[in-house]
Parts: sequence; C-alpha cells; structure tokens
Amino acid sequence: MAVTIHQVARRADVSVSTVSRAFTMPDMVNAATRRKVLQVAEELGYQPNRAARGLVTGKTGNIGVVVPDVANPFFSAMLKGCTARAREVRHVVFLADAAEDPRVEAEVVGAMAKQVDGVVLCSPRMQPSQLERLVGSTPLVLVNSDEAGLPAVLMDSADGARQAVEHLAALGHRRVAHLGGPPASWAGQQRLRGLRAAAPACDVEVVELGPFPPTFQGGVQAADLALARGVTAILAFNDLMAVGVLNRLAARGVAVPRDLSVVGFDDIEMSSMTTEPLTTVRMPVETAGRAAVDLLLDGLDAPDEQQATHRWLPTQLMVRSTTAPPRQDSGSAHVLAGR
Repeated sequence: MAVTIHQVARRADVSVSTVSRAFTMPDMVNAATRRKVLQVAEELGYQPNRAARGLVTGKTGNIGVVVPDVANPFFSAMLKGCTARAREVRHVVFLADAAEDPRVEAEVVGAMAKQVDGVVLCSPRMQPSQLERLVGSTPLVLVNSDEAGLPAVLMDSADGARQAVEHLAALGHRRVAHLGGPPASWAGQQRLRGLRAAAPACDVEVVELGPFPPTFQGGVQAADLALARGVTAILAFNDLMAVGVLNRLAARGVAVPRDLSVVGFDDIEMSSMTTEPLTTVRMPVETAGRAAVDLLLDGLDAPDEQQATHRWLPTQLMVRSTTAPPRQDSGSAHVLAGR
C-alpha cells in the first residue's frame, strides 16, 4: 500500500499542510522542518502526488527531451545526462524520437507542451523559422544549436575540428576528406567553420563531401567517394559514420592507419571498441544533458533572466590508433591503384 501524506505528517510530528508545503512551496517552510519532512518521506518511501502538486504550483514536474535519433549512441548518452540530473531534482523525463525529421520534431514539441514544464531539444533539425513558431508554446532549451534567441548548451565543435586538422597536419597529411552530415545540423556547420579556418594555416587541402546520413551506412557510402578523391585522411561527421568508413575500408583491403587515417567526432562508447580504436573528438555529451536540464529549470524559476543564456562546453581530441603519418610512397591514390 502506498505511503500517504498523513503517515509522513504523523512520523515527522507536523501538520499535513506543512508536509505539502515542504514539497510544493519549500521557501515557506522552516529549513530544519523541511529537512526533517524530506528525511521522513525518504525513509517511508513517500512519493508526492504529482497531479495534486501541479494544481498548487502550476508545474507538472515533467521535462520533455526530443532527440533526432534515439538509436544513435551520442543521443543515448545525452539522454542519460538529462535523466540523471532530472532524477536528482525530482523530475521525470518524457522522451521523443524525431527520426531525423524536422516536421516530427515540431509535432512532438506541440504534443508535449501541455504535459511538461519545458522541453530540451537536442541537435534540432528544424529551420530557424520552424523553431521560432514554437517559441511561447513551452519553455525551450537547445543543445548543440544556437537559434531563435533561445537558451542553449553548446559544445565547441569548431574548436574540435581545429584540433583534428592540426593533428592530421602534424602527422604530415595534406589532403583530407571531410564527410558532412545533416545540412541542418548546427554542430556540423560549426565543424565546417573550424575546418575551413584551420586548414589553410596548416597547409591542408580539404575535400568536402556529402551530406551523408549520420549513420554507419552513411559512412560505408561515403568511404568509396573519399577513396576516389585520393585523400590520405578522412574526418567523419560523427563516430557512427567513421565506424562505417572503417568497415568499408577493411572490405576493400585498405589498411588503417597505414594506408589511410580516419578521425571521428563524438567519442561514443563504441569508438574505443573497434579493431583499431578510433581517433575522435570527445564531446562532453552527458555533461551537456545535465547542463540543459539545469538551464531549463533555472529559466522556469526566473524566466526573465533566461533569454540569451548560453553555456559553452569544451571538446577534446582523443588520439588513438586510426591516425598515423601518411605512406611515404605517392599516397592513397597510388595505394588503391594496385588493389
């Protein structure tokens, strides 16, 4: 049988209304009394009625999280960060998978609006005009997108791309393929910006290919095109694509990193599990998920102060086994010619 608010009140030796205020209006309860009530509630396993609490506070205690593809380990890690932080502050996360479709993103935000206190939009694929139409429907926080004047948690993808280019240049690579992802990806645009800024200074020629689906199969598709362009290194939009590239190169008898170097982006868990652990740019994904929940809740508490809040998180190159100096013969084009 569920523990009731009356049982908590009796054990804590306070009134039922004090218990209620301890959960719904904590500022109106003496700090010591509130600590005692919360301790008793935890000991008894009491869970406040969310519907009743919502009637008093006007809040549901629910947070929406929308991701482009829940099967992508990058977004799974971000969701883990969101749910962990939400749980710590006694909130529940409602998840929606937008299937890489901007129309679906807009629909699920609209459907969630009345059931949640706000929505975290992770790497949204919507155009700015679509996002602007959602402003006001429910509080929004973006992750890896800077649009519509909304609060956002941003990972420094441009600097990550710079680190990757400088690493490849230091190894001696002078012709590098960049495999682009979804055109609407803000992170992808930032990586291109960082890449284009860093490449000339490093005496690196960048061959831009794509867009490709940000999936394993997208990497398989892109690998042949990169090989045909005679590059000595590949920088993929994300680790899933990079793993697809590694798979296709192995099928074609191209040795990594002896014949071709490969760099990913994200540092998902599987990137260190490949036969040759993947050199990649680490994105602080779980940290970003936690920060997004904090930013959303801060805005709910002080909506007038949230407008243009941005939290930037650094990225870090993780050098592993898929990068090495290019072959000293005529490069990958000649390597492949003999196969």
